[in-house]
This record gives sequence, structure tokens and C-alpha cells, in this order.
Amino acid sequence: MLIDSHCHLDYFGPDEIAAVLARAAAAGVGEMVTIGTRLTTSDQVIAIAETYPQVWCTVGVHPHHAAEQPVPAAEEIAALSAHRRCVGIGESGLDYFYDKAPREVQQASFRAHVRAAALSGLPLAIHARDADQHVITILQEEWANLGPFKFLLHCFSSGRRLAEAALALGGYISFSGILTFPKSHEIREIARDVPLDRLLVETDSPYLAPVPFRGKRNEPAWVAETARVLAGVKGIAPEALAEQTTANFRRLFAKAA
Repeated sequence: MLIDSHCHLDYFGPDEIAAVLARAAAAGVGEMVTIGTRLTTSDQVIAIAETYPQVWCTVGVHPHHAAEQPVPAAEEIAALSAHRRCVGIGESGLDYFYDKAPREVQQASFRAHVRAAALSGLPLAIHARDADQHVITILQEEWANLGPFKFLLHCFSSGRRLAEAALALGGYISFSGILTFPKSHEIREIARDVPLDRLLVETDSPYLAPVPFRGKRNEPAWVAETARVLAGVKGIAPEALAEQTTANFRRLFAKAA
């Protein structure tokens, strides 16, 4: 069984979700995590996870939305994450490519989410785009201040330095359909060197559909294509990759039992 560790089911129509989940099951994708992007819509992702037993959820504020409301307190985020179907915090992080929120606001929000992860004991899903050094600095500073906390770099498309810094702090790395793109040579080289026990797979659907579906609306079933390519990169059978990434998911998202 495969697990899609990061998708956005609330971006699909309510009447579509059952069919999306059925197609995922037919492709061998037994579970998934639907990700929070605003605290104000946490009730929507929680409702999806309550409705479908194969779906878990997270709560958090995407860096694109970090300036829409005052930066939440870590305690507020952690309190929302106490719901029985919520298995993580986020997604949060830094996005200097789109810069949809001031960078200092993104950084303050990111730090609040790190602290929520430390308070709750749940893993933080980190979004990093064109901000590798600041992500590294914040992770290292908060680690020094708070002690260990659990996290993963989701939809990895960054440089080797960020991957190595995250792994040194005990973090996990999740690969999306970007791994399958013809020009993603560097991402595949980094994936080759990530320890097998730190790997996850995801779709980030409805975005970033993998080859051979590139350009179409992505969905959790297609995490199987990313997993197939990742297995080839690692030189193992797809079945072994599925078993390993599912075990890694259970270890990181320990509440998803």
C-alpha cells in the first residue's frame, strides 16, 4: 500500500471526493493526508477526514496566506491539532518565489508553526521555495531553542544543502510529481542519496501531476507514478518502496494508526 502524504482534497468539489478516493484505492493508494492552508478553513479539512476513514488531515497556514490574518500563536495551532483525525501541523514555511506575504510575516508564521509542532509532538509539513538558507536558519535556531521536533520537507524541489541540513536534524523528505519531470535531474540525484528510512511520497494534488499525466489535474491515485520513479532512482522494486515509505509515514505521523 502507498500513502499520499500531502494532498489538498478540499480543492476538489465535495461531490468529487468519493470518486477520487475510489480511484486512489484502485491504484493501491490506501490512505492520504489532506493539508491545511488556512486556520479559518481548518473545519473543512477536518470534516473531510472525519467523513472518510482513509483520510487524515493537518492544520496550519500556508506562507501564501500568512498575512491574511494576524500570525497565530503556537498554542492556537496546537489546540486545533488535538482533533483525533489531525496528524500534523502545516503546511507552513517560506515562499520567496511568489512572495505573496511579506517575508518577515512568513518567517514569524513559520516559527509559530515550528513551536506548535514542538508543543503538540506532531510533525510539521514544510513548504520551501527559493528560501533555502532562511529555512535552514529557522530550523536550526528553533531546534537549538526548543529541542528536537518532527518535520518533513514536502514536495521537495530545493537544493542539496537544505536536504542535508534537514536530514541532520532528523527530518524527512517527501517527493512529488516533480521527481518525474524530464529536467529534474538534480532532484533525482538528491533523492538517490536520501536514506531509505527518511523518504515519503506525495502528490500535492491537484497540482504537479507526474509524467505521464503532466498538465492534467493531479489526484492521489497518481502518487503511484512518483513512487515508481523513486523506486527506480533508489534501485529497489516498487513494492519495496511502497512498504518502506508506508513504514516511514507511520513512524513520522505516529498518530495515524
